[in-house]
Amino acid sequence: QEVMLRKNKPNSYYFFFFIYIYTEEPPYIRLYGRKFSKEDHVLFIKLLYELVTIPKLEISMMQGFARLLINLLKKKELLSRDDLELPWRPLYEMLERILYSKTEHLGLNWFPKNNWSKLIFDKILKMISLYRLHSNKNNISVSVFDDEPKDAMLDEWRPLMCPFDVTMQKAITYFELFLPTTLPPDLHHKGFKLWFDEFIGLWVSVQNLPQWEGHLVNLFARLATDNIGYIDWDPYVPKIFTRILRSLNLPVGSNQVVVPRFLTNAYDVGHAVMWITAMMGGPSKLVQKHLCGLFNSIASFYHPSNNGRWLNKLMKLLQRLPSGVVRRLHRERYKKMTWLTPVPDSHKLTDQDVTDFVECIIQPVLLAMFSKTGSLEAAQALQNLALMRPELVIPPVLEKTYPALETLTEPHQLTATLSCVIGVARSLVSGGKWFPEGPTHMLPLLMRALPGVDPNDFSKCMITFQFIATFSTLVPLVDCSSVLQERDDLSEVERELCSATAEFEDFVLQFMDRCFGLIESSTLEQTREETETEKMTHLESLVELGLSSTFSTILTQCSKDIFQVALEKVFNFAISNIFETRVAGRMVADMCRAAVKVRENCLSLVSPDDDVLCDEELDKELLWNLQLLSEITRVDGKKLLPYREQLGKILQRTLHLTCKQGYILSCNLLHHLLRSATLIYPTEYCSVPGGFDKPLSEYFPIKDWGKPGDLWNLDIQWHVPSSEEINFAFYLLDTFLHPELARLEHYATGKLEMSRDDVQQCLAIVHNCLIGSGNILPPLKGERIAHLVPSLVSLEETKLYTGVEYGYMLDNSEDDTKSLFLIIKIISDVLQFQGSHKHEFDSRWKSFNLVKKSMENRLQGKKQHIRALLIDRVMLQHELRTLTMEGCEYKTSHQEMIRDLLCLSTSSYGQVRSKAQQAFFTALGTYNFCCRDIIPLVLEFLRPDRQDVTQQQFKGALYCLLGNHSGVCLANLHDWDCIAQTWPAIVSSGLSKAMSLEKPSIVRLFDDLAEKIHRQYETIGLDFAVPEKCVEIAVMLQKSEHPSSNLLVLCSEEIQLGIQRQKEKNSELALPNALLPWKFEHISIGFLSLLLRDDRVLPVRAIRFFVQCLNHDAIVVRKVAISAVAGILKQLKRTHKKVPICPYEISGNPKPSRIQAGDRLDNQWLHYDSQCLPKTKEAWESCCFVEKTSGHCTSKLISVFLLQAEQIIYDHFSDPKFVEQLIKFLSLEDRKGKDKFNPRRFCLFKGLFRNFDDAFLPVLQPHLERLVSDSHESTQRCVAEIIAGLIRGSKHWTFEKVEKLWKLLCPLLRTALSNITVETYNDWGTCIATSCESRDPRKLHWLFELLLESPLSGEGGSFVDACRLYVLQGGLAQQEWRVPELLHRLLKYLEPKLTQVYKNVRERIGRSVFSSAVLDFSAHCIWVAGYPRILKWLMASAGRSFSTAVTEQLELLPLFFKIAPVENDNSYDELKRDAKMCLSLMSQGLLYPQQVPLVLQVLKQTARSNSWHARYTILTYLQTLVFYNLFIFLNNEAAVNDIRWLVIKLLEDEQLEVREMAATTLSGLLQCSFLTMDGPMQTHFEQLCKMRLPKKRKRDLGSVVDTIPSGDLVKRHAGVLGLSACILSSPYDVPTWMPQLLMDLSAHLNDPQPIEMTVKKTLSNFRRTHHDNWQEHKQQFTDDQLLVLTDLLVSPCYYA
Repeated sequence: QEVMLRKNKPNSYYFFFFIYIYTEEPPYIRLYGRKFSKEDHVLFIKLLYELVTIPKLEISMMQGFARLLINLLKKKELLSRDDLELPWRPLYEMLERILYSKTEHLGLNWFPKNNWSKLIFDKILKMISLYRLHSNKNNISVSVFDDEPKDAMLDEWRPLMCPFDVTMQKAITYFELFLPTTLPPDLHHKGFKLWFDEFIGLWVSVQNLPQWEGHLVNLFARLATDNIGYIDWDPYVPKIFTRILRSLNLPVGSNQVVVPRFLTNAYDVGHAVMWITAMMGGPSKLVQKHLCGLFNSIASFYHPSNNGRWLNKLMKLLQRLPSGVVRRLHRERYKKMTWLTPVPDSHKLTDQDVTDFVECIIQPVLLAMFSKTGSLEAAQALQNLALMRPELVIPPVLEKTYPALETLTEPHQLTATLSCVIGVARSLVSGGKWFPEGPTHMLPLLMRALPGVDPNDFSKCMITFQFIATFSTLVPLVDCSSVLQERDDLSEVERELCSATAEFEDFVLQFMDRCFGLIESSTLEQTREETETEKMTHLESLVELGLSSTFSTILTQCSKDIFQVALEKVFNFAISNIFETRVAGRMVADMCRAAVKVRENCLSLVSPDDDVLCDEELDKELLWNLQLLSEITRVDGKKLLPYREQLGKILQRTLHLTCKQGYILSCNLLHHLLRSATLIYPTEYCSVPGGFDKPLSEYFPIKDWGKPGDLWNLDIQWHVPSSEEINFAFYLLDTFLHPELARLEHYATGKLEMSRDDVQQCLAIVHNCLIGSGNILPPLKGERIAHLVPSLVSLEETKLYTGVEYGYMLDNSEDDTKSLFLIIKIISDVLQFQGSHKHEFDSRWKSFNLVKKSMENRLQGKKQHIRALLIDRVMLQHELRTLTMEGCEYKTSHQEMIRDLLCLSTSSYGQVRSKAQQAFFTALGTYNFCCRDIIPLVLEFLRPDRQDVTQQQFKGALYCLLGNHSGVCLANLHDWDCIAQTWPAIVSSGLSKAMSLEKPSIVRLFDDLAEKIHRQYETIGLDFAVPEKCVEIAVMLQKSEHPSSNLLVLCSEEIQLGIQRQKEKNSELALPNALLPWKFEHISIGFLSLLLRDDRVLPVRAIRFFVQCLNHDAIVVRKVAISAVAGILKQLKRTHKKVPICPYEISGNPKPSRIQAGDRLDNQWLHYDSQCLPKTKEAWESCCFVEKTSGHCTSKLISVFLLQAEQIIYDHFSDPKFVEQLIKFLSLEDRKGKDKFNPRRFCLFKGLFRNFDDAFLPVLQPHLERLVSDSHESTQRCVAEIIAGLIRGSKHWTFEKVEKLWKLLCPLLRTALSNITVETYNDWGTCIATSCESRDPRKLHWLFELLLESPLSGEGGSFVDACRLYVLQGGLAQQEWRVPELLHRLLKYLEPKLTQVYKNVRERIGRSVFSSAVLDFSAHCIWVAGYPRILKWLMASAGRSFSTAVTEQLELLPLFFKIAPVENDNSYDELKRDAKMCLSLMSQGLLYPQQVPLVLQVLKQTARSNSWHARYTILTYLQTLVFYNLFIFLNNEAAVNDIRWLVIKLLEDEQLEVREMAATTLSGLLQCSFLTMDGPMQTHFEQLCKMRLPKKRKRDLGSVVDTIPSGDLVKRHAGVLGLSACILSSPYDVPTWMPQLLMDLSAHLNDPQPIEMTVKKTLSNFRRTHHDNWQEHKQQFTDDQLLVLTDLLVSPCYYA
């Protein structure tokens, strides 16, 4: 109806959608699912899509509609591609308006300060891309899949694809969001085949991770997932894995310098995983081979001893990859077939594929179990892997778990392994064909886990409870040992399980003993000092929850016999001990409650003796019995009926006990009795319907181990209140509630005197009655509050079933805070309680989802959850129905109570105010439109003319306006009427008597209020026109539903009048009052600035105010005014006619048949050409200027007629005194050393000169001339901002005005550049870059010629030269491909200057050359220059260039290897340091396969060099190069052999340092599995080790120099280093070949140096890295080898 009455947007629209849609899932869908017809489903989607894409729809409403649309589109199998056709262009235009707003930065649009809009659009587009999309440009609806406009999206965004421009990011983002990838195979030629080759070619050709590359990868991941088997990825697989490995940004090599781009622009792990899993399978198995290589290369990074910021990415990869494979297997094998394209049989994952995948990933997962970031990711990975191959996953996990359960010294190991076993529990217990022996491990694990119930270790205790509860939930605890005698058809595993089940009783009893021990050590006497609080701590409450839920689970799953034994044990423990009721007592009572809940006929066992209740003294025994009784009554209400008289007597005796502890326990008893009798809830949660009490001859429980519940046959046993139970509840209410209400009423009216304790007691009884029987109390009475909003539809909604009458007198008992706390609780519960509290429900929903996630079977899906979880979910759904109260009808009774809450929220006591405010905010979010009713009452406390308001009331009112984190903020409601009241009231409250700026808390409140309004404010719509298409769909929907309604339609005159009134109210909101304190003046101008908008010009009065504030004394006000006036000028901007042009006609070149990249003939007319610049009026007017790639804007003449708003600005800026004062203020320093070029000031001047041409130039000229000659930082910044504004503002001036302008500016710029200083060179660089942005270079030829006059003239010294070059570079960089001539001229100019002696000039020349070369213009002239300049250029390009190193750069490597130093020493000269940095950056560069032979040739050549520095440096270069291009090299067998030969050759180098680095390199290459430790390598090293050395006595003992022939020693050392490298390449495990190598190495311990030192270092490192798991590792050695190793590794004792 709201849509059909489309001509106005009543305020009910805001509230309706704020309350209804802002929840993550709409209540109807959450409660009932999609219970509507397919036709209605399509109409709902179309209606919401039309609403989402309404032009100029305010963003908050768009987000609300979009959430609902996402929910309707979520189940993609419900609607096929042919059911839905939607236009994509309106969504694109909406996205453009919001994400790339042209007015947001000027404050003309206020969008939410979060990324929700992008995420929401992402979700919508992901879903609608499944369906038919059409383009409706020019209002013609044409399918994208017709022949002509099939690539409409490509045509739209291809012009933005310039890799050197920010528009590239925008283009790729749009492609990622919009391009459809789910077309059926017969339409692929109209889908991805149009763009795949182009985009993959673009991706292959870039390196250094530009920001847009990640979005391209996301697109490829989606494409691969949607088209498994239809794209051949094999040619790209090495490149894909190389880039994924590079993106992980792992620390590799001896001298790595991290390229900063990798830290911010890495691939999204989720999309990388999608891509990998989609490419797996198929005939080639290439992806699996590379995946094994990937994990082999990074496995050691998962070891717990390694840590860094890269670890989170690795853990996420490990967690998500198994999940992705499970999702794909589910899709291929278990998921119901839908209309989506199925995976071809040839590319489905086979069992062998799954096995290979699990084998390649299991080792890293097992290492990650003990990671420093926690074991959660590993547990989730193991859970998914165990679903696929339990026999490969569970045994190694158990191998780690059993020792961990025995150890006492490593609790971290225990918690990690237990959390992982919980993940695989279901696969373990289920057994199945893959792992039939799995269930046999359950009982040994449970028995060994019992010591984990440890009162001294909280985390261990909690994980043990979770562990035991998980296994107990999955398995019926029934002793089946007797079946062995009765049946002979059992399998071996079943026989073993039957005999093991005899231990279940022992397990339950031992668990109870452990729990009793925990309870006894948790008593207050044990855990508290006398002065400490008696309340439960947070940890104790968690232990209580864990204990009670685990014990309850065990008893639920027990057989009758075991239960009986457990029950007696609990009973005996409860009656033989008396505990305090705060901590230990609660735990025992919970255990008793669990026992009573599970089985009937055991309630009488633990009822307290009647005689004890008659005792007058309230001793511990009575309290203890009361506590037990209050807990054991939380059972099925039918079981309570036999005891009702006895219970009534107990309540009568105990509810009015004087002792507070006693009557609170009695109140709990009353509360639990009422709940048990009146609520609907399941009475059992067994894993099998009907329980386990059947005879074993009929029922074999072992068959049900790990069995999922049957969703369609749950057979839930419900407790539904009988008439007897309802009567019992009403009897309790009549007996105990009515008398208390009567007493309170008499007390409130003064008829009865009551002490505070009595009042508290009364209120406690009332509160417990209320929350015990909330769901059966009658609805609140009262009339509906009407006329809060003008609405054309009926707003009547659900009735609220709850409520009691109450009364109190705040005036007489305001200091009785405890009673007030109870009153607040009662009001809150009367308003909202319907059987359960929302926060409790949310907590249970959260824990349900956690348990579901930890135990779900995502491989098979189909809701294969255990029965207890399914029952829990049904119960949650039932509670959800009772809790769905959002948007409840607002009645007079609600009004009274919310007003009472407001009264309490402004109480004198801070704690009372705080609690009341929380209840107040919750109530505001519950009832429709009550905010409109309450706001005037809150604002009463802020009125300046009120004399009776205290500071506490004032603060309370401010807090009420501020709101809490998640609730309603009254000060910033999305409603004009409310804002019109609140904002002026906040400002005028500065004049209130209660307001004191000397009180820090009040000052802080006002700051928070202003900050929250600024942070949360969103532009509120004024115009709201629902398109005709929406109305058509709404009419169809209404006809479909057959409703009966009487709608009153407003006439258009009334509607226009309403809008006009709103505009007036908006515009005249809160202009500051001169009498206000300064803070409130600042707040008011801040509020006023929020009201700027792009669709309405401010009223004249407001514009005058902002212009005058430009010269305000306060800098805060001036800043706001500058921004506001810049926005106003943007509003007043005259529109220009855009003329479409055809570049092919202008250039005279035909349109190319396919996409061409690089220099093109048809673009040359846009280039800067000094031979044909528009230097005359005729040339200027005949030239076709193109500022951007989208079209040509005509020049315009300023109108003679000025609008009234423009006249105000014109008058002020024509006034010399006003301008002088403004320039004076703008020239002042704000924050010393931190001021920068201010874009807002630039926008102000740009707007002035754009809107008024050169009208203000005569007034400003003398100031510009004065400022430019002043070298002070702030004055230079000011003139730079004005000049940038002038140049950009002159875009549409006539030739005469532009020529006159440049005659003025050229001398100014020359002067400015000669006066440039360290503080101002950045500002001038920004000024020139800003001036040239999005401008046709031919229009700025004066500027470019001036900058190119002589940038390195030497005048002013080297600093001025470097600055001129910097400024020039900034201007040219903005022009990108349009100024090749200027770039050539610059390079030609710089060539003879390359021998500069000054470092700063050299660096700047390097960067300038890079800026030219990055655009791929010829830069060969630099090779003739000196080395320092080459290094500067390469350093600039290595980290930022999008293309990989060119051949000429690689040819320079030998030179760099010679220059770069070996040690890390900052004292080296600049050349050496630069060479080292350059090598490090180049080693991380991406190599193309064709460049690999060239690089290896260079390395081989250098390996023969005479310089050992060069030979050493190629090894450090090689370490990083190979890892960062791992799969590129691995794909080239010859390259792998060459590198192997190179490293082994350098092991025999004559220089010791080179040999050692070669060993380090070899170790790294072996560790990342680039090389393998094979027989020939081992034989080679062993042969070298056998090189004989002359005996010592044969040498000349008298000679100083050792006479061992150096060649023999070097070879022997090379062999030892080779063995050492092999040993150190496996730091965390012991391969089969390692023991023998260690023995070989030990034989050289007494060899001459440096061999001896190498052996000692190797053995020391081996001991260090293998120490943690030595018990496991030593199994690989024989006894003799262990004996030798122990002698080597253990230092001899000094005293031996």
